Amino acid sequence: MAGRRARTGRGWDASPARAGDDSAPRPRRARRGRAEETDPEAPPAPPRAEGELAREICLRQLAVRPRTRAELAGALAKRGISDEVSAEVLDRYDEVGIIDDAAFARAWVASRHSGRGLARRALANELRQRGVDGEVASEALGELDEETEAETARALVERKLRTARGEPDAVFRRLVAMLARKGYPPGVAIRAVKDALAAQSAEAAEFAEQIDADALADAEGELDRDSRSAG
Repeated sequence: MAGRRARTGRGWDASPARAGDDSAPRPRRARRGRAEETDPEAPPAPPRAEGELAREICLRQLAVRPRTRAELAGALAKRGISDEVSAEVLDRYDEVGIIDDAAFARAWVASRHSGRGLARRALANELRQRGVDGEVASEALGELDEETEAETARALVERKLRTARGEPDAVFRRLVAMLARKGYPPGVAIRAVKDALAAQSAEAAEFAEQIDADALADAEGELDRDSRSAG
């Protein structure tokens, strides 16, 4: 009995294909690059509508963090968007609530006060720099009352006192200056540092008791001038 003919499979044991065999696999054609696929005679893509580009710019800005209307208007102006198209897009975003300066101001005040310990004066300056209307900013700042501001100032001082080094007089001035930079009024800053020093140690308490009214008044005047010039 004759033996079986060997199978010519297509797997790992496949026999070499013979010349002229139509069943032999053909080599794949190399994929053409992007540049080769482009028809040089094809018409150029039409320019994008200005309104579409303006909306894309705004959405990219808003994807990073919330923005005020003034901030978005500035971003559009830098990209050459006309005032007419900019106003049209921003008005629409106002209508649907994508832009809300009042909500932005409230969130900014809450976040920057709790996170950085900034007082109303510093917060007002930041909101003004971002184009928030003065009345809208005042309403948001009104939610931060004097008692809360004083408590935050005291907490900031107590935290710094844990690692403060030096004579009580030098520590006192550094801490008052720190609060002034965060926008606290001179009276609030000095009072917070004086009370925190008094509760820290006997030496610090003795120094705090020696701060007389005239010294406080002089320091308040100096800090007030410095904070106004910084703002």
